[in-house]
Amino acid sequence: MPRNIRLLIAYDGTEFHGWQHQPGLRTVQECIQQAIRRVVHHQVSLIGSGRTDAGVHARGQVANFETTCEIPCDNLRKAIGSRVPKDISILRADEVPLGFRATFDAVSKLYRYSIHNAPGRPVEEMLQRYRYHFWHPLDVHRMRQAAALLVGTHDFAAFASKGSERESTVRTVLRIEIYRRYEQIHVDVEGTGFLYNQVRNMVGTLIEIGRGHWPPEYAGEILASRDRSKAGPTAPARGLCLEWVRYDLTRPTESYIRRFADDATPRAGAPAEVHDEMEVE
Repeated sequence: MPRNIRLLIAYDGTEFHGWQHQPGLRTVQECIQQAIRRVVHHQVSLIGSGRTDAGVHARGQVANFETTCEIPCDNLRKAIGSRVPKDISILRADEVPLGFRATFDAVSKLYRYSIHNAPGRPVEEMLQRYRYHFWHPLDVHRMRQAAALLVGTHDFAAFASKGSERESTVRTVLRIEIYRRYEQIHVDVEGTGFLYNQVRNMVGTLIEIGRGHWPPEYAGEILASRDRSKAGPTAPARGLCLEWVRYDLTRPTESYIRRFADDATPRAGAPAEVHDEMEVE
């Protein structure tokens, strides 16, 4: 009897070449797939909620795979978790409908970008792998003013790096929250999906505004220009973490509809495929 298993995964992305399998390179997807195969004793295809860049971390990555293995979910979690490298943790395993796909059925996801804003590096706190050290003082109020202009459904072409071939650069950002705790600044970005490097490019722009190089209203001008050269630099990968992915299992899954609909023609109003930060080294 086939089963569909959903995994909740955390990883330190420092030593990985991103999530997606790449021949000859160490990736999160491949490490977990190998561990699953050793447990269930058959080939599996692990489907992630999105592909994170090389160096990007995750506290709440979601993935699913199908199996005929009858091992209970909690025992699967323990068995797989004991076989993955030490920079990966399998936090939870549960059974979901066969039509569920971690990529297509995501409703929204939240990335957090963390900045150590102080003259000295964050080595004393042992955070150098998970923070972008930016020594110049940042004005959080200015950053919040600029971020408000980026919330909503817009064409984010100005914040998309080359390397992503998308039919549309329109995406929806649900909220951006920026807050400081002593020397740490966190930028939380929730959206239904993201373009290649969109979050890191947005953060790079907000940093330029926070340091006083540009006025807050310039963020709106960048957005309207659809010109990547007008936006700020791409913030380093180490500061970015996928915090969580949200699903609604009370409605038929989008992948189930795609699989079994009588008419394969795309339906008006169907949600766009969810993508996140991705990078091929």
